[in-house]
Amino acid sequence: MERSPNSLASDNHIRPAIEEPGTMESAVHSTTEDSMKLDNIKMENADVAVGHMMSLSDPDNPQNWPSHRKIYVSAVSFAFAFVVAFGATIYTAGISDVISSFDVSYTTAILGLSLYLFGIAGAPVITPHLSEAFGRSAVYLICLPIFSLFILGTGLSQTFASLAVCRFFAGLTGGPCLVLIEGTFADVWSADATNTYYAVLSMASFVGTGAGPLVGGFVFASTGWRWTQWVTLMLTLAVFLFGIGMPETYPRQVLKRKHKKLGLPPPNLAPAGSGTTLRGMLQVTFLTPLTMLLTEPVVVLCTLYLGFNFAVIFSFFISIPVVLQGVYGFSIQQVGLAFIAAITGSILATSTSILIDQSTVRAWRKSGPGGIPVLESRLYPAMAGGIAITISLFWIGWTASPTIRWPSPVLGTLLYVWGNQSVLSSLIPYIFDAYPPAGTLSALTAAASVRLALAAFLPLVILQMFTNLTGAWALSLFGFLAAAMLPIPWVLYKWGAQWRAKSKHGHEKMGVKQMGGLTRERDGEGISSV
Repeated sequence: MERSPNSLASDNHIRPAIEEPGTMESAVHSTTEDSMKLDNIKMENADVAVGHMMSLSDPDNPQNWPSHRKIYVSAVSFAFAFVVAFGATIYTAGISDVISSFDVSYTTAILGLSLYLFGIAGAPVITPHLSEAFGRSAVYLICLPIFSLFILGTGLSQTFASLAVCRFFAGLTGGPCLVLIEGTFADVWSADATNTYYAVLSMASFVGTGAGPLVGGFVFASTGWRWTQWVTLMLTLAVFLFGIGMPETYPRQVLKRKHKKLGLPPPNLAPAGSGTTLRGMLQVTFLTPLTMLLTEPVVVLCTLYLGFNFAVIFSFFISIPVVLQGVYGFSIQQVGLAFIAAITGSILATSTSILIDQSTVRAWRKSGPGGIPVLESRLYPAMAGGIAITISLFWIGWTASPTIRWPSPVLGTLLYVWGNQSVLSSLIPYIFDAYPPAGTLSALTAAASVRLALAAFLPLVILQMFTNLTGAWALSLFGFLAAAMLPIPWVLYKWGAQWRAKSKHGHEKMGVKQMGGLTRERDGEGISSV
């Protein structure tokens, strides 16, 4: 049976008029007016947009907003995610100064990056509940200022313990901005463009992390590590001012506010996919994700691949400076400039993912069911990206040598980032529509938290790996692991539909209708793009 999240207040919810002597006429008028309001709302919600819970004809539906408003909302969420990602890696440019300032080891200093990522790893668990209670815009506009306070605390820290605590909570409070961006894009753009808009929003994280050491190298060289935090703080303030007028996009909140504005009772919405009780919330964003990591082949394979890729790419922010400075004698500014290759790889990945997605959609509009491509077609970018990841790891490992000029490993990094983002912008949209809302939320919470935890862990041991195995063999080890995971998108393409059909969290078992491979109802209460 198809769920009906858009069913609104029924006639028996009409607010009764208060009968007082001489007011019968106004009472009848009030009741008639309320009935007309409800009738209009019901008519607006007669045909629900695919992948959305509001009507195609409802002017308050974010997908019906003028283009300039949709672009503004997308740009704001992009900027908020960018600055949090930027704050993660700009710290790495000043690690040598952190070591001397606090008299700690290199590995200990890396905790400033790892704890920040561990903090973000907790955000997917709490963010859906915050957005359900307060809406997306409120979470954005409250979390970013709190994030800025912990960035301020980091810059003012007089002990490494203080720095570590502030970095962790900066990640935890900034994390919701990274988690919510996917849901925000899903609110304002149609479901058949999921890969396209995910390619754009994932660029916020990749370009943000790439820009961190690029800017940080020049800042640190001139002023010291604390200014890496002051620059982040100033950028955060600019982004906050840019986004202060951000409207609400979450359909459930839009409907609630619409009813309140019209003086009507709250809409009769289906229970939130993130849970309505403490037990339900714990089930959806903690217990079910753990279960899915053990029982759902789609979730297991996607999480494994994404976790490996994220762990490797964040270890690059530690290993690349060491290699370029140790092998080629780069200055910290030159190391930062080398990350332009990573930014370029991200931009190219966005372009190619959009090209593949739009080509697929055009082909299916001519021959596919309902004009919507089957879900497994979203895996095409990951198929290409996996090949690039495997080649690039061996390329970087065996060309980072004094006998080979520096452009070779740097270009290998560009190829790696292209492949990494292509896989991310393919697998996450695939998971997003593989399950109904509650299952989607649990699956993506699992995938996001695990990959961020792995991304936080590997930088702590990457230098030991380079020391004990040499850089060539450490990256070759990653290359062999990447080769072993290379078939994952192909396996999902062949058997993914069967696994999803058998899943107890899937559409058929949950009684939610799928249309041409896309979910009819799609909350997107909070999905991580990190």
